[in-house]
Amino acid sequence: MKYNKKRFFILCIILIIILSLFFLGCGKKNKTLNEPIEKTDFVLGTICTVKIYDNLSPNLLDEVFLRLKEIEKKMTINAKGSEVDEINDKAGIKPVKVTDDVYYVIKTGKEYGQISGGRFDITIGSIVKLWNIGTDYAKVPSQNEISEKLPLVNYKDIVLDDKNKTVFLKRKGMIIDLGGIAKGYAADEVYRILKENGVKHAIVNLGGNIFAIGVNPNENRNWNIGVQNPFSERGDYFAILSIADKTVVSSGIYERYFMQNGKRYHHILNTKNGYPVDNNLAETTIIADKSINADALSTTIFAAGVEEGLKIIEKFKGVEAIFITKNREVYITPNLKNILKITNSDFKLMN
Repeated sequence: MKYNKKRFFILCIILIIILSLFFLGCGKKNKTLNEPIEKTDFVLGTICTVKIYDNLSPNLLDEVFLRLKEIEKKMTINAKGSEVDEINDKAGIKPVKVTDDVYYVIKTGKEYGQISGGRFDITIGSIVKLWNIGTDYAKVPSQNEISEKLPLVNYKDIVLDDKNKTVFLKRKGMIIDLGGIAKGYAADEVYRILKENGVKHAIVNLGGNIFAIGVNPNENRNWNIGVQNPFSERGDYFAILSIADKTVVSSGIYERYFMQNGKRYHHILNTKNGYPVDNNLAETTIIADKSINADALSTTIFAAGVEEGLKIIEKFKGVEAIFITKNREVYITPNLKNILKITNSDFKLMN
């Protein structure tokens, strides 16, 4: 009888341990998904996709896209009534009070105007409107038209009032165009919303502005991000980047362009002469922690070229760059040697 009681006691202990392990295991179940929850929509003038690999409510995606539409509504120059549209309408007349979003993006844009020596200039809008690249009305403007508008391109003529959050353009006819920086800000905002809601694994793609959050949970490794082949259709890559918690932004001749008399005219405009940048580059890519910085820098170094572009990037801690020439030569910053793999033999690493 004593033996049976002892045996019963031992069995009870074993059962308690088993049940404890079971419920402990339930409490620590895998919160990642093999197939992500995702949403795609046309916003910010492009196709945007967000994929979340954590087991969270799909309602979070609705919140993300509402935020993207809010940013677009404030910053577009292609629709009447936006804050930026009002700033442009009041150019040379009076300052316009704006929200924190718009003020921050314009202030950052002006800062990169100075950093880039004017190669990146958010007051390029009057020249952008002449070319209309990316629309059905794209054309090569006359030299007289360009010469008339060039004096309106000068980031130094943006007057900012930090206290009152107002923006004033000194000259009538000036046009701010945030197309070269707004998507970067939007990607940073998506990152912020996702992280605040506990997302640890996600891929954000705002028309080529990529933000890789965490690591790939299915393979427990960094995300593999394809680098666009500038001589092919969007989505065809020539190399792969292995990254985690980084943003990747590219600029190139493949994005928006039109052909006239056998010549390609792309959308990255030279702020000094008003024509598309004409150098030996086909594409530049920036890898950074903040997408708004990557957005501005990718345009800056494209306009600067390889030699000057590398010097610019050296000034930024934690920022890496890729340059692809029209001869398919690839130049990179030193820290990319171990995380960039060229997969297309037509391209040759030069440094």
